Amino acid sequence: MSHGDARGFKYLHRRLQNKKQGRLKIRHSGFSDGLPAPHRHRRNVFITVVSFYTSKHSFRFSDGLFKVSSSQTNIKQSTTMTDTTAADPRAKLPDAPLSDNERLKGQSRHLRGSIAEDLGDGLTGGFNGDNFQLIRFHGMYEQDDRDIRAERLEQKLEPNKNVMLRCRLPGGIIRPAQWLGIDEFAGEHTAYGTIRLTNRQTFQFHGVLKQNIKPMHQWLHKLGLDSIATAGDVNRNVLCTSNPVESRLHREAYEWAKKISEHLLPKTRAYAEIWLDGEKVESTATTAPAALPDSVRSGDATEPVLGANYLPRKFKTTVVIPPHNDVDLHANDLNFVAIEENGRLAGFNVLVGGGLSMEHGNRKTYPNTAREFGFVGLDKVLDCAAAVVSVQRDWGNRSDRKNAKTRYTIERVGEQTFIAEVERRMGAKFQALRPYTFTTRGDRIGWVEGEDKKWHLTLFIENGRIADYLGRPLKTGMREIAKIHKGDFRLTANQNLIVAGVSARDKAKIERIARAHGLISDGITRQRENSMACVALPTCPLAMAEAERFLPAFVGHVDGIMAAHGLTGEHIVLRVNGCPNGCGRTMLAEIGLVGKAPGRYNLYTGGNREGTRIPRLYKENITEPEILEILATWIADWAQHRNPEEGFGDFAVRSGITVPVLDAPRDFWAAA
Repeated sequence: MSHGDARGFKYLHRRLQNKKQGRLKIRHSGFSDGLPAPHRHRRNVFITVVSFYTSKHSFRFSDGLFKVSSSQTNIKQSTTMTDTTAADPRAKLPDAPLSDNERLKGQSRHLRGSIAEDLGDGLTGGFNGDNFQLIRFHGMYEQDDRDIRAERLEQKLEPNKNVMLRCRLPGGIIRPAQWLGIDEFAGEHTAYGTIRLTNRQTFQFHGVLKQNIKPMHQWLHKLGLDSIATAGDVNRNVLCTSNPVESRLHREAYEWAKKISEHLLPKTRAYAEIWLDGEKVESTATTAPAALPDSVRSGDATEPVLGANYLPRKFKTTVVIPPHNDVDLHANDLNFVAIEENGRLAGFNVLVGGGLSMEHGNRKTYPNTAREFGFVGLDKVLDCAAAVVSVQRDWGNRSDRKNAKTRYTIERVGEQTFIAEVERRMGAKFQALRPYTFTTRGDRIGWVEGEDKKWHLTLFIENGRIADYLGRPLKTGMREIAKIHKGDFRLTANQNLIVAGVSARDKAKIERIARAHGLISDGITRQRENSMACVALPTCPLAMAEAERFLPAFVGHVDGIMAAHGLTGEHIVLRVNGCPNGCGRTMLAEIGLVGKAPGRYNLYTGGNREGTRIPRLYKENITEPEILEILATWIADWAQHRNPEEGFGDFAVRSGITVPVLDAPRDFWAAA
């Protein structure tokens, strides 16, 4: 493609993109400076064929000529699903072409694609074509170091491509021997040498080069771990409240988290074939697989629950033990709230349709809290999980991925219609909700004694980043604890870590190691303990602003404001996202910052401490000094006029700083 052709292509691309229609499909065979920036990272090669599809026409550049033709082959969602319920008029599916993700999933041979062949391509550090998306189903995202991206491009080098891996760890429990293996791999085979704990109750490796990817999966396999379905359009890592005090109830809830994870896991052998040379993946299940009712089956023999095209979008599930909402259930599609009766786990209240991602300025997108469907006994938990997933599988929007999650499906078809279909598929009616309440969601930092007389130490890990910092060698400290610890480790949904099951005899020894390596510090404020950020720069390709690297210093400024007003022992649930995708769960914070551009954020307020209310936009596209000036005014007002025990978010609503979001689909975007 000549530079003139490139300019023509960029003009066409810009015109069509501005109209927000169509999709771009590119095939390459060499380097081109003319490729538009949004797509240049995909491969630095000459363009040989470019196709652009709209609802009416297709534009094709080939051999120096643009060709325009009618798009008569667009496939509508209502005619592509193999299950008969896909055409159910109650689903109100859009009469629009499927997104290109549906094509690539359908053509992937159950998530195999050409990943195995791509691993041998030494010309690029990344993955080609569909494999760029397909590796997500195997628990990985292709990334690069954005701190050095511009420098490498100036040198005519491709970005420093690598992958981030997220481990599957239902309930967040890991053995010390496994931790030692994770620590060794991170230190020897990743670019950053760190372990990142996430609020999905697992850990991530960042900066794994292509030649180390297959060895990484085999390394995890030897530890009894895998990364199946921790990304992609599947049920992700299942969360479970980290409650070491009520040991028996936690044990029961944790077993259900594992059962649900196994029940909803992809059944394809692609992961084992590509990464483990066909070896069987170790199961987390402790019982035989549950039978699957015909009413939830997809019609695909390989994937009876998820279907040949898997789910329309990511799907997140939790098991929650009230009154502790540490998993932020309203950030998730499917939630099982544990109900204890007469000293035993009786069943679960089921809440469906939570989620936090949105898009700046796109009023069709919004965060929302989960809806209460009812109670199910233990005998119906797995049937209920499969039923909810299968309804979303068949009724979810596969044309517009920004409206593809469960909360949008429920809003489109109606809550009662969705519930009725779930009941039909699980073969039972929901019972009346059992009483429950949430009072806290932060982790209890420090030592607590459990019902079993074992001790449990919750370590505050700022932003979940375990590294050897100057004067605080956290990674070394965790390694030394793992060498002697006889219990287990529990990763929390607040990016912290619990050293669980410590005997009274070993308690002092564990504490000495933790203090010597900076894992325990008496100077950590309540505010810092209740602040959280996503990873963002330099590794996340979606980040618009800093988050993890921004938060520590920012919290220091907030601490100063709190201290100036006599609030040193208080806290505000504060969260920062580098973009509006919601990974840092900002849309359940009392004060939330969402990245808009480098150094600029949208400021939200009005959530509550319990995590049951969505905050509202207060001011858009502002800098750190502007944010701190606003917070100084708010915190001074809160200190002077709050009611006893009143959290900041509730005060912000009561005092008129903002108005509550009561019906997110209709009032999230309304002005305060």
